[in-house]
Amino acid sequence: MIETWILISLGGIVLLLLMSAFFSGSETSLTAVSRARMLQLERDGVHAAHRVTLLTEDRERLIGGILLGNNLVNILASAIATAVFLRLFGEHGVVYATLVMTALVLIFAEVLPKTYALSNPDRFALTVSWPILQFVRVFAPVVSAVQAIVRFALRLIGARVEGPVLSSHDELRGHIDLHHQEGGVVKDDRDMLGGVLDLRELTVDDVMVHRKNITMIDADLSVAEIIANALNSPHTRLPLFQGDSENIIGILHARDLARALLNAGGDAGSIDLKTVMREPWFVPETTELQDQLNAFREKREHFALVVDEYGALMGLVTLEDILEEIVGEIEDEHDIVVEGVRMEDDGVWLIDGHTPIRDVNRALDWALPDEEAVTMAGLVIHESQTIPETGQVFSFHGVRFEILERRRNQIALMRVAALPEDA
Repeated sequence: MIETWILISLGGIVLLLLMSAFFSGSETSLTAVSRARMLQLERDGVHAAHRVTLLTEDRERLIGGILLGNNLVNILASAIATAVFLRLFGEHGVVYATLVMTALVLIFAEVLPKTYALSNPDRFALTVSWPILQFVRVFAPVVSAVQAIVRFALRLIGARVEGPVLSSHDELRGHIDLHHQEGGVVKDDRDMLGGVLDLRELTVDDVMVHRKNITMIDADLSVAEIIANALNSPHTRLPLFQGDSENIIGILHARDLARALLNAGGDAGSIDLKTVMREPWFVPETTELQDQLNAFREKREHFALVVDEYGALMGLVTLEDILEEIVGEIEDEHDIVVEGVRMEDDGVWLIDGHTPIRDVNRALDWALPDEEAVTMAGLVIHESQTIPETGQVFSFHGVRFEILERRRNQIALMRVAALPEDA
């Protein structure tokens, strides 16, 4: 009779260990599963993928249910094993039961199933989705009660249960960087994918052409001079101002001027610029790049003037400026190429002060902050809290900056080099 009871108890322990392995593997696979992959499988008609999606939508409830089942079977298996070993070995049975159950649970109920689940998360999750979903639903009241107790206990000690620390964009960016480090994504592709994610974090003043660099045409010039200046410019769209350079009265498009000149038989004096120029489009400097991109598409425009909260002209932004944030610098046969970043020596670079920080980060694979400044000169001025003199040297954010040239109050050229990690 005693031997029969022992055999039944050992069989129960084996069954409970299998259940523990099931819960452990389920926890690992359902937390490691790719939700994007499950969504795609769900669209392909895989019903198990829908169950996985339902489970992962509320991870707190899922983990609570799995831990409830796992702890229940582990404790029950340990209790039965203790009773069996006490019957077989007397008072030393507790020690033997502890050692044996620790080894069995660790190897067969934790490491083994979790190792397999980590290497096959999607397949494992699809397989266990139905029984886990039923278990979570049946024990939902118990799990809810546990969650309430946990939250109450955390509040007592002053801890707060918040949502995810990382947004979906940050999580996606982390995946991209991880794949880049592992060699799965090349640098150019990483920069392009990161550029798409950055559109919501950037505003037009981060990418605009500053007003001092805008090529404009004075409306008080003769029509022939205006047309000649426009057609000789490397730009296809040119603001036309009258009197004050901030008084933009229209935008001249080289194609419109060429068409008007053709229709006039080459007689520039007979062209009425008011019928050729387009209405200027002004946008606030705080407009997000994603919104501006959508606006360009809706209005079928490629060019907008940027103004601040007082209506003062700050610069201009084009569709090409936004696209370059994604794909990198776009140069056509009419561009005037100005190299803002030039290698002087191995690991040493000459950088123009007006070069955007984002362009430097992309070119050199650095991580200089661009929250407080847009250009490299702005970064140095912000960090140093002064307008540096020629020859001054600064070190911050792991980079050494040497001022080589200054024009009036503007940093024109600097020499930069990454500092050693132990500096």
